[in-house]
Amino acid sequence: MLIPQMLAENASAIHFETLGLHPVLFDFGIIQIRWYSLAYIAGIVIGWWYLLRLLAQPSAPMARRHADDLVFYLTLGILLGGRLAYSIFYDPEMWRHPLDVFKVWQGGMSFHGGALGVAIAILWLCREHKLNWLRVHDYVAVCVPFGLFFGRLANFVNGELWGKVTDVPWAIIFPGPGDGLPRHPSQLYEAGLEGPVLFAILWWTFWKTDARYQPGRLVGTFLLGYGMFRFLVELVRQPDHGLEHLSWGLSMGQTLCVPMIVGGIYLIATAKGRQARISGTAGATRVD
Repeated sequence: MLIPQMLAENASAIHFETLGLHPVLFDFGIIQIRWYSLAYIAGIVIGWWYLLRLLAQPSAPMARRHADDLVFYLTLGILLGGRLAYSIFYDPEMWRHPLDVFKVWQGGMSFHGGALGVAIAILWLCREHKLNWLRVHDYVAVCVPFGLFFGRLANFVNGELWGKVTDVPWAIIFPGPGDGLPRHPSQLYEAGLEGPVLFAILWWTFWKTDARYQPGRLVGTFLLGYGMFRFLVELVRQPDHGLEHLSWGLSMGQTLCVPMIVGGIYLIATAKGRQARISGTAGATRVD
């Protein structure tokens, strides 16, 4: 009875088309500038700027020259890891036409895969320059919420990754499902939690505690925070097509969050034991 009732009452819901949003910002014929692409660029540029601010503090784990190189590696890790994981876990049919895997402009990225790509990129840089990989992870983790925030807003602009059917006053009727039912704007929930809220937690942990001197504590805080927020939002987010009824009772997004939550708890719990006198790569004074 709930769905017929919603169909009768959805006149009060917000119709996505009335918001005046479109995935393409500028269309020059052969070249299109999409909000989704700009979201990635904004997240990387602002994240790089904030990383430089963090590195200006005493006992930073790397120098400016390392950060400049890292941006290139991280960009590759985000794009390759995010796209490959999406094609494997969410849309394996894509491999019937392998070239489609590289068409990132068509949408379809997995944060969990992007996070793994970032981890590999950091490991590669740290091995090349003999840096402390866990401390570098800490500093990068503090910058990630910028990209998450802009990325989720772009998902909303694209009208994708909508939520489950609901009767909340702020429900939105997205054209994608084609059923005319009001749904949770789960993209905005994720944007708020994974962006400003997670950033505030990491900001306080970095600037107001001694977490930067306990390798693994900051990245552990990020993993735990993101994992919990994403797990909760998945309760009102519509599962991807074909992944609605996983046998173990969790969505794919929740399943991929479980190791993040466990790993985050472990890193936070063991961070104190890794605290040591640290000498900054940029030549800062030693601190406890």
